[in-house]
Amino acid sequence: MKKILITGAAGFLGSHLCDRFINEGYHVIGMDNLLTGDKKNIEHLFPLENFEYYHHDVSKFVHVPGDLDYILHFASPASPIDYLKMPIQTMKVGSLGTHNLLGLAKEKKARMLIASTSEVYGDPLVHPQPEEYWGNVNPIGPRGVYDEAKRFQEAITMAYNTYHGVETRIIRIFNTYGPRMRVNDGRVLPAFFSQAIRGEGLTVFGDGSQTRSFCYVDDLVEGIYRLLHSDYDQPVNIGNPDEITIMEFAKEVLAMVNNPKAHIIYKDLPKDDPKIRKPDITKAKEILGWTPKYNRHEGMLKTYEYFKKVVEVPAEA
Repeated sequence: MKKILITGAAGFLGSHLCDRFINEGYHVIGMDNLLTGDKKNIEHLFPLENFEYYHHDVSKFVHVPGDLDYILHFASPASPIDYLKMPIQTMKVGSLGTHNLLGLAKEKKARMLIASTSEVYGDPLVHPQPEEYWGNVNPIGPRGVYDEAKRFQEAITMAYNTYHGVETRIIRIFNTYGPRMRVNDGRVLPAFFSQAIRGEGLTVFGDGSQTRSFCYVDDLVEGIYRLLHSDYDQPVNIGNPDEITIMEFAKEVLAMVNNPKAHIIYKDLPKDDPKIRKPDITKAKEILGWTPKYNRHEGMLKTYEYFKKVVEVPAEA
């Protein structure tokens, strides 16, 4: 039985990855310090013989006994609210954490895949964004702690690949959504669904003309699985190129939730907020044979069913 370590295992993406690799017959070691993760996301796996959970901060030395075949490094605060509250931890998990795990991969002769992000492109001047684009990032802006942590993460990963011969894979994740997203994590989809279900104002920043491209979590997990088992060691974009403005997206959520009290409100655009975001997935198609299967309506319906269960609606006064 192949053994895989998944960091950030109790988070949104990490928990879905744990499910996938359990279903594929792997022995899964889930690691998380629960800074932003939630044990509820993986507690259904605790009774299984082929699942272990370690409560640990990967910014500190990481030890896993025995053999190890693969490492997926998905530990990190991942929303603007998180990394503005926890800037030092965000930098440390991307730098020290990645260094520790690359050392473990070197020791165990394991293949390691890191979760990078479309944020390495910053507020892009090239559209859509191909992997060859170097980005437009403000290193000292409010988003810099996350953007630069991920850029450093890519750099040290390639250094271990070229200098030490560690087998590495790099995925650049674009906006992903689905069940188990945190209700109050500040990202646009959970914010809109939560506000609409509660009958509040959907917060649109600026005039809502900025764009995002939303990928359903099952599609992303499939892309990660294929990249991990591929022979390609350069960065690969995984995301859904179906681009939509934030204003259009807000209207879709309003129509789906159909709460007459919900409405749109406007606030100032945050500093360095990307104006456009759309992946060029040519490499994923050609190298991995991957394309997203879920359209946005299908994915949003599944996600809405989840949020209906977890969003608390205040009682009428």
